[in-house]
Amino acid sequence: MRDRFNYEIEALKQRLLDLATASDRALVRAIHAVDGAADADPRKVIVDDAAIDAEEVSIEEECLKLMALYQPVAGDLRLIVTILKVNSELERVADMAANIAARAIDMAEAAVPPEDRFDFAPMVERAHKMLRGALDAFVCHRSDLARKIILEDDAVDALNAAHYANAREKLLAKPALAAYALDCVTVSHSIERIADIATNICEDVVYLEEGRIVRHQKRIEA
Repeated sequence: MRDRFNYEIEALKQRLLDLATASDRALVRAIHAVDGAADADPRKVIVDDAAIDAEEVSIEEECLKLMALYQPVAGDLRLIVTILKVNSELERVADMAANIAARAIDMAEAAVPPEDRFDFAPMVERAHKMLRGALDAFVCHRSDLARKIILEDDAVDALNAAHYANAREKLLAKPALAAYALDCVTVSHSIERIADIATNICEDVVYLEEGRIVRHQKRIEA
């Protein structure tokens, strides 16, 4: 019985990592579309989101089946609960990628001077690093790494606030760029949500490894 449970858990974890790969790929493609990459296809990001949604539901169903069949306790129960939660967070990453891709389609049609274009690169780099670090913390059972990543969220929040301020200035000074500025606000918010998702995953890792619920704490000691 134990061997079978371990086998099914490992298979489930692999499916979760595959979902993480798909969500990460969607995010990268969406950002490339915002940057105007010639080979970017934002519409494919939107279309592919349905498959990610379906896999998220399937993984959730498998988690519930394992809970009913094996009635796990202690660490085993925490692991399945964590997989359930991370699974949901990864689906939200793909949703954010689809939101960004939708805005990229509009932005591609806007005639915006180079000096007026938003630079999302620093924000994307930070949020993406947080997301990948959160997944590494989960795979490597590193609650110490998770705690450090949580502390990085404020920097992304600050970059998001700067984009909002920039958009406000654009709206007041150059009304013709209003549609572009509003699209940028949505993109910035979606990237900020990616960092929040990474933070949530890190909080789940702390719960998994330490048995402590640390949600809603503004600061967690590293």
